[in-house]
Amino acid sequence: MDNSVIDTEGVQDVGESVQAGIDTLFRNGWEGAVKTILFAAVLFVVCLVVKTILLRLLDRALNKLTHVEKSLHTFIRSMANILLWFVTLMVVAEALGINATSLLALVSILGLAVSLSVKDSLSNLAGGLTILGTKPFKVGDYVEIGETGGTIQEIGLVYTKLTTLDNRQILLPNNMVVEAKVTNYTTEPLRRVDLVVSASYDAPVEKVKATLQQVLTSHPKVLLDPPPFARLSGYGESAMDYTIRAWCENADYWPVYHDLLEGVKEAFDREGISIPYPQVEVKIHNNGRP
Repeated sequence: MDNSVIDTEGVQDVGESVQAGIDTLFRNGWEGAVKTILFAAVLFVVCLVVKTILLRLLDRALNKLTHVEKSLHTFIRSMANILLWFVTLMVVAEALGINATSLLALVSILGLAVSLSVKDSLSNLAGGLTILGTKPFKVGDYVEIGETGGTIQEIGLVYTKLTTLDNRQILLPNNMVVEAKVTNYTTEPLRRVDLVVSASYDAPVEKVKATLQQVLTSHPKVLLDPPPFARLSGYGESAMDYTIRAWCENADYWPVYHDLLEGVKEAFDREGISIPYPQVEVKIHNNGRP
C-alpha cells in the first residue's frame, strides 16, 4: 500500500477518534466536560510523578553498572523517558475519551517515516549500541580500525572519536567501525617485541645467539618470564637471519623495541659480528683489448 494512503488513513482515523472524544466529552454538558478534563489533568500529574520516580530508580540502577559505558547509560535513559512520555500520552488520551489505538497507529506510521528518512543515522546508532555492548575497546585504548590507528577519545552513539599519533582527530561512523577489522593493542598487560636481525655467515651461530641473549636479559624492562627467545630462523642471500622475541609491559613496548635495535648493533660491534648488506659485483670486460 502507498505510504501517502497509509498516512491519510492514519490521520483520518485520529481525526475521527478526536471528534468522537470531543462528542463524548460534552455529552453530559459543560459540567461533565470540566470534570473529565480535571480528571485527565490529575491523571497527567500522577503520570509525571510516577515517570520521575521510575527514571530516578533507573538512574540508580545504571550507576551501579560501572562496566557499562556512560554513553549507553544516556541512551537507555533517553529511550525510557520517551517510552514513559508515550505511555502518559496514551493514558491521558483514554481519559479524555480519545481512542488510543488510532493514536498509536499514527505514531507508528510517523515513526516508520522518520526511520526511513534517517536510516543512515539509525545504522550508526545501531553500530554505537553494538560497540557499547560488545566493548571491543574503551576510552584510552590504542587501536587500529581498518587502516586508521589512534587512541580512543570518545565512544558516541553515532561516531567514535580517536586521536592519531601525529595528533589528528578522526571521527569514524560507528557502522564503519562495526564492519571494520579492529586491533586493540591496549587490552593485554603484556606485549611481545618481535625483531629479525641479520649476521654474517662467518659468525658462529652460538656466539650470535649468546650475544643476542645478553642484550635481551640485560635490558631492565625485558621480562624474564616468559623467557626471551633468540634463535637462527633463516638463510638470506648474504646473511643469516635471527629471530628475537621478548616480552615487556604493554606501556614499555616502543622503548624496548628501539632499545633492542640499538643494543644489538652495539653488541655486534663489540663482539666483532658483522651485519652484511647486499652488494653487487660489477665486472667490465674489454674484449681482449689492453
